[in-house]
Amino acid sequence: MLLFKKKFLEAIRSGTKTQTVRLWNVCRFRAGQRSYIPGVGYIWIDAVDPVRIEDLTDDDARLDGFPSADALRAELRTLYAEQLAAGYQAYRLRFRRMSEEEAAVAKSDRIAVKRSRNARP
Repeated sequence: MLLFKKKFLEAIRSGTKTQTVRLWNVCRFRAGQRSYIPGVGYIWIDAVDPVRIEDLTDDDARLDGFPSADALRAELRTLYAEQLAAGYQAYRLRFRRMSEEEAAVAKSDRIAVKRSRNARP
């Protein structure tokens, strides 16, 4: 599951936000993986790349829903002050919403996994 602040959900639903930058001590996603965003639905993770915050570009910022790289960096420094101080790695995740058909398959797969876990002796 990939969590976002409410202020970003409409941009994700509309397809204008297709990237996020996260700071982690260990990478939590990989390209090709599917995930779920509460309030949005299922997504595909298209790319996961380590990135230095100083190297983020204005193109990165636009994909992330910010007007400039400076604005994106300022938000990251606010949200992730503790992680930055601890030396966590920044990761750029590019994603896209699943089609309705893809989401239906993902939901049914998830239900099947839960049922199989519950059926174990």
